[in-house]
Amino acid sequence: MRRLPRALLLLRLALLVAAGAPEAPVSAPRSLVWGPGLQAAVALPVRYFFLQAVTSDGQNFTRAPPGQTPFKVVVKSLSPKELVRIHVPKPLDRNDGTFVMRYRMYETVNAGLKIEVLYGDEHVAQSPYILKGPVYHEYCECPENPQAWQKTLSCPTKELQIAKDFASFPSINLQQMLNEVPKRFGDERGAVVHYTILNNRIYRRSLGKYTDFKMFSDEILLSLTRKVLLPDLEFYVNLGDWPLEHRKVNGTPSPIPIISWCGSLDSRDIVLPTYDITHSTLEAMRGVTNDLLSIQGNTGPSWINKTERAFFRGRDSREERLQLVQLSQKNPQLLDAGITGYFFFQEKEKELGKAKLMGFFDFFKYKYQVNVDGTVAAYRYPYLMLGDSLVLKQDSPYYEHFYMALEPWKHYVPIRRNLGDLLEKVKWAKENDEEAKKIAKEGQLMARDLLQPHRLYCYYYQVLQKYAERQSSKPEVRDGMELVPQPEDSTAICQCHRKKPSREEL
Repeated sequence: MRRLPRALLLLRLALLVAAGAPEAPVSAPRSLVWGPGLQAAVALPVRYFFLQAVTSDGQNFTRAPPGQTPFKVVVKSLSPKELVRIHVPKPLDRNDGTFVMRYRMYETVNAGLKIEVLYGDEHVAQSPYILKGPVYHEYCECPENPQAWQKTLSCPTKELQIAKDFASFPSINLQQMLNEVPKRFGDERGAVVHYTILNNRIYRRSLGKYTDFKMFSDEILLSLTRKVLLPDLEFYVNLGDWPLEHRKVNGTPSPIPIISWCGSLDSRDIVLPTYDITHSTLEAMRGVTNDLLSIQGNTGPSWINKTERAFFRGRDSREERLQLVQLSQKNPQLLDAGITGYFFFQEKEKELGKAKLMGFFDFFKYKYQVNVDGTVAAYRYPYLMLGDSLVLKQDSPYYEHFYMALEPWKHYVPIRRNLGDLLEKVKWAKENDEEAKKIAKEGQLMARDLLQPHRLYCYYYQVLQKYAERQSSKPEVRDGMELVPQPEDSTAICQCHRKKPSREEL
């Protein structure tokens, strides 16, 4: 038999190492399965859990297992007489030996669920998993006692951003807000909605002309009230891009606790998860493609096979984005940046050109992602962090609800606001590939923890709870408010089996 040249053998060995040499076979019994989707009481739009593939000698896989045998999930009612619609897509391969399993229920299952997790024909870990009924679907209105609900979801006992936001408001004067908010923020250009939650019903009135985005605040509040009994409270939500309250904490008059989707270093707004990640969580596996789970299974080629350039695509919503394109034109070997739509700087289109739209998953073909603010914080940032590229984040006065948990040089690489050191940082990443890869992985792991869909629900509830605790007077349904009704779901009738607790129990 003809022997291969030594150089060719070395090349093949290098390719095997790069791709990950074949490991011991998957052990279905030793593999691990865990997550909220294995608990009947955790009602979410899309239920999900995780799988870690493990070898027969007990080692975790760090990439997709070799071979063609797939993992699969089968979800069905415990009772053959109970026919229900449940959508179960293929597992999401996260390219590190772990998988995300998802299913969306379109009806409530009274008997309960049987969840089979299979590798070929072999059950994985403790499969089958039995979820005793009833198991409620997203649109079943069956709120639970808040203490039990938070325990079931394993909600964190403390969120750093919530603690920081409410430190400015030891008490909340509803009368002051009623007097001031309409005058200060409710003119024609306003984008504020006044909410009252009373007996787990939601009422609202709009202040200003630009309040169409109330559909996003409505839908998450309605989803919450279907799952947990909310405290009675009265508050204002800012639907616009920019935070509103810039008064100083000890100033006169004192600041007002406006709730917003984005915060800034010079404002006092109380921050909620953005409408973008909230809506994508509610509509996952149905109305949206990019959500906090789907991103995790679409992170492009492995690290070694990604294009070694920094990447950006986006609208012209900030001048630094135009600077990115100019840098890209002069340094195409380091940066691929393009503007996909012009609105603010239309006169620049001829000079800078217009880039074709790209699917978000294709961003991760590139090893480095540049995150530059839009009008405020770039709402793509959580999705970039969930990928497996290194994020180069512009210094910014704006922030989202989870930023406090992230550290520069541990979870991302910081770049100056004026982008003056961007090319230097890209060169650093290219010259320090292992360190760049480590930062990218640390950031991804942190984002996976912080941005789990059930954690968003915990965060929303805790903001509303802290707010209600500080109110100095009782909330009321005000003149001009209307009830926000639950969406009709006549195709999936559900009966709530929980005893409704009294207000004294809450």
